[in-house]
Amino acid sequence: MSHPYDAILIVGFGGPEGRDEVIPFLENVLRGRNVPRERMLEVAEHYYHFEGISPINQQVRDLLDVLKPELHQHDIDLPVYWGNRNWRPMLADTMQQMVDDGVQRALAVVLAAYSSYSSCRQYREDIGRAQEAVGERAPQVDKVRVWYNHPDFIAANTDNLRQSIEKFAPDTQASLHIAFTSHSIPKSMADHCRYEEQLTETCRLIAGEFGIGNDRWQLVYQSRSGRPQDPWLEPDICDHLRNLGKQGAENVIVHPVGFLSDHMEVLYDLDDEAAELAIELGQHMQRAATVGTHPTFVSMLRKLIAERLDNNVEQLAVGEFGPSHNVCPIDCCPAPVRR
Repeated sequence: MSHPYDAILIVGFGGPEGRDEVIPFLENVLRGRNVPRERMLEVAEHYYHFEGISPINQQVRDLLDVLKPELHQHDIDLPVYWGNRNWRPMLADTMQQMVDDGVQRALAVVLAAYSSYSSCRQYREDIGRAQEAVGERAPQVDKVRVWYNHPDFIAANTDNLRQSIEKFAPDTQASLHIAFTSHSIPKSMADHCRYEEQLTETCRLIAGEFGIGNDRWQLVYQSRSGRPQDPWLEPDICDHLRNLGKQGAENVIVHPVGFLSDHMEVLYDLDDEAAELAIELGQHMQRAATVGTHPTFVSMLRKLIAERLDNNVEQLAVGEFGPSHNVCPIDCCPAPVRR
């Protein structure tokens, strides 16, 4: 296949893989942000709860193990590189390896499905800094579009939700409440991007596959950081569970649709904190799986790559908004104002 790219670049968030890496990792994540040190140390305890090992790097390795043969099977025989913005393998090191290998133009797959400063523009800025670090020989890097409304993304999430629904007795399934969760972001960031709109559309499309009405699902948030006085997107998942308890809801599925893998924030904030609260409230809670290495999700990534390699490949999207742009507008997803 003839196309304009000579490599694929997978761009991840990164995570520590030992106790001694936790604080340096969090300092990378929080550099330049108004997050009190005591909050950083509180988050560090989440990692220490798992011996300082975040599963996110291994989850990317697992994804690469299935994505590479998927690409090969569809005649996309390009080398695949991997770099993180916050921890090893760092983007700058990966960019240097690409230079050493003679890569001139790469297509980046950022492991985030939605548009915001944190989940899109900041990754593009990190790629730019990595290019600057290696100098004038740095390859050009383009990015695939966000995929919140790709039919395969909806299908993979629908399959995971179906598996959770089937864990409930048939006579309770009609009254299940679905709490879709995503990472909270500052209101100052959310007000200038399509993050909420895209998440809401993803949730609507998934719920619609089951005929679940708006009264039985809600988009909620988790994992907020920052100063307590700064407004972030709400409600928090734990507050939502308490509210459901007051309404008498006994059966709840928490579906972390804003996350791609079962990494630290899913494991700690949902499988520990939210699950323990649900027990206290007398609720039967199931947590749906993230898309991870779901075959349909992996197929979607291959299709997103293929559509950029060949203009004749259709850009797929479902719902109200159509496929997102391939090239982000200059004013897209601006950084929040730091106070």
